[in-house]
Amino acid sequence: MKHVGCYACPFGYFRIEEEAGKVIVIDVVKERAEDVSPSPVTDEAAQELAEYLAGQRRVFTIPYEFRGTPFRLQVWRELAKVPYGTTTTYKKLAEAIGRPRSYHAVGGAVGANPLSILVPCHRVIGTNGSLTGYAWGLPMKKYLLALEQQH
Repeated sequence: MKHVGCYACPFGYFRIEEEAGKVIVIDVVKERAEDVSPSPVTDEAAQELAEYLAGQRRVFTIPYEFRGTPFRLQVWRELAKVPYGTTTTYKKLAEAIGRPRSYHAVGGAVGANPLSILVPCHRVIGTNGSLTGYAWGLPMKKYLLALEQQH
């Protein structure tokens, strides 16, 4: 059974989906969802996200599960290794998975990350050091990177 929780955050609401005891989606939405059925796991995920945004958490402990193509799974697993307060590039991620010429495809996989913040796609920047796109907008990406630099 799938559970969906919707929790206020500085950017609107976190919409968190859980199935079989694992978080499968974290999204940010502008309005509170009407059809919600939170669970202890979605509540715990929201608590950990709130602690992260308060600068009190660097590592997430909630159980999660990736669902995607084999290529995306490979990219997301590598992305999950990027430490708090650091950044990487699409090119470095492509090299790390053994596909150095696939950085554009890596960018697509990063953009499709269903577990944003938990799996830190905001920590990926352009090879030249520029901030590149972010599913929830560059202002939020800047905010998250600045938060991690402060703590």
